[in-house]
Amino acid sequence: MARALELARKGTSLVHPNPRVGAVVVKGGRVIGQGFHVYDRLDHAEIVALKQAGHKARGATLYVNLEPCCHAGRTGPCTKAIIAAGIKNVYAAMNDPNPAVSGRGIAQLRRAGIQVILGEGENDARMLNEDFAKWIRTRLPFVTLKSALTLDGKIAERAGSSTRISGAASREEVQRMRHAADALLAGIGTVLMDDPRLTDRTREPRRRKLLRAVVDSQLRLPLQSKLVKSAQDDVLVFTTPAADSRKEKALNQAGVEVFRVRANRGRVDLREVVRELGKRQMLSVLLEAGSELNGAALAAGIVDKVVLFYAPQVMGAGGVPFSRISTARLSDAPELANVTLRRYGPDIAVQGYFHDVYRNY
Repeated sequence: MARALELARKGTSLVHPNPRVGAVVVKGGRVIGQGFHVYDRLDHAEIVALKQAGHKARGATLYVNLEPCCHAGRTGPCTKAIIAAGIKNVYAAMNDPNPAVSGRGIAQLRRAGIQVILGEGENDARMLNEDFAKWIRTRLPFVTLKSALTLDGKIAERAGSSTRISGAASREEVQRMRHAADALLAGIGTVLMDDPRLTDRTREPRRRKLLRAVVDSQLRLPLQSKLVKSAQDDVLVFTTPAADSRKEKALNQAGVEVFRVRANRGRVDLREVVRELGKRQMLSVLLEAGSELNGAALAAGIVDKVVLFYAPQVMGAGGVPFSRISTARLSDAPELANVTLRRYGPDIAVQGYFHDVYRNY
């Protein structure tokens, strides 16, 4: 199962909008077939592994990180191919999170006399496809808030300034996070301060371009910014109905799409933003923002997961806080669950969840 999960991860950014799936066929203690799903190659992971195993698959065991499909779509049902191949046992890490099919694939295999063991590697399998799980149930993207902080929770030395806080290993991990995301979402404050390109710099292949989205209530995005100059139908600006139409036209001519959403107290309604991204089949959104947008996103309840990279530094008095969310009492503050820690060079990354996508949706 560990190998199946490893193979599934190879499909990152190549399976959209499908889930990441890897499969391994084992017989007599030896791997005789393995593979992972790539959307443009059509075959699901199980089919790739079965084709590699050939006639040796009869009486073998199949390991797969997601319940095999039992319905016809772009390809035929995997359950039918598994049964026809003569597989004896199937280990599946988890049910398909799609409510329309969950459990049906396993039931079909069991009716055919195949022993199905469910749950091996389930936690890792759930984390791997948490974005798909939320989107397939709600048509809303899975939103991860990422930030780099000092130990006392500061993200910059002063408002309007750019401060490099995290180390090289953390920045490499952020690029991997960008590669795994369908869209980046930043605030206009971050763009004005850093003039970023917001690109995926891993050089790993992607099936679709990374969507670079900006929340900009007043359309302050400079036409000379790196973001606008590098736009190739992959930059989207969310603004309000009151924004300047002349600026919108200029941005359109530069290759930037401007999308107006309902205003909430004069600012872009973030719930409308994530709904629109979901309509565009953005399964995962990485929020890279400053204090204002961090606070607004947390207050709006759109964040599913946070990943905070803490550098071993203390800024002390002054500095810009991670978030400007306002809570009267500590008991009212949003609380993280399933918190884990990981080292990236000298930095410590704290990861936690606000929402359990397998229960809350």
